[in-house]
Amino acid sequence: MGLLHAMQGFCVIGIVILVGYIAARLRIGGSTAQMVLNRFSFFVSSPCLMFAILSKEQILTIFHPSILVAFFSALLVGVAFLVLNRLFFHLGPADATIGTLNSLYLNSNNIGLPIATYILGNGALVAPILVMQQALFTPIGLTALDVTTKGHVSLKEIVRQPLHQPLLIGSLGGIAVSALSAQLGWFPIPNYIFDPINMIGESAVPMILMAFGMSLNGSTPLKEKGDRPAIFTVAALKNIVMPIIAFLLAYFVMGFRGSELYACVVLAALPTGQNVYNYAARYNVGLTFARDGILISTMTSPIFIALIAVLLG
Repeated sequence: MGLLHAMQGFCVIGIVILVGYIAARLRIGGSTAQMVLNRFSFFVSSPCLMFAILSKEQILTIFHPSILVAFFSALLVGVAFLVLNRLFFHLGPADATIGTLNSLYLNSNNIGLPIATYILGNGALVAPILVMQQALFTPIGLTALDVTTKGHVSLKEIVRQPLHQPLLIGSLGGIAVSALSAQLGWFPIPNYIFDPINMIGESAVPMILMAFGMSLNGSTPLKEKGDRPAIFTVAALKNIVMPIIAFLLAYFVMGFRGSELYACVVLAALPTGQNVYNYAARYNVGLTFARDGILISTMTSPIFIALIAVLLG
């Protein structure tokens, strides 16, 4: 049954991605269509979606202990890449930072939201991961890139970074409303305000998937032969090692079973988040490395999620 749900979920996701790819091939919407969909979903519909989902969730459900599994599995994989880089790849500090982010950063938005919605049945499951990454991993990663590329730390930019993350703002707003609802005993937002927010949010997943499909048009991965060992290592760490670590932590440390265990491992197998490429572009380091790592991870992730569904679903 788990495999059937996973395959049905991937079918839904795959069809929408294919529509985006075909639209790009036919040049429907023009050359800026992907950028428009990405920007609108990032700044408007996805924050609305996270707000709508989280504001209706119980506060204890949002801060489920599974966040510990997500944090430590990501941390251990990031450390593993740094060790492997020191032993084999010898990337410079900036490129090593990008490689570390490629290894541990989950695509909790573009792929995570659809998978949580259509395969796990609850989009709120990605919320703790999203908040953890935007509030913790992103500032740390940007600090490292500041130091390795500029030679100094821009504390102002680091402090201001969460303010530039609409998903984090929408998520925190939803969490605040959820906490307020728990205190009041009733939902404080009237329907005529909540319903349009929810309606806009429902457009997020299809726009995200179609934009991703558009991005695949014309992509030629692995042009740089020298980066290939590190890129394949990143994909293996992200799609194979992290789910294994998540399973071990969830099963033996946290004592999760059933749907809790399944969700932890599936979410750990999400591909690398596209934010990593944005960070690489901002500092102009490791651009090809970041792009190819994300693409290979995204292409192989469904295989391993399907395997997890067979074993645990």
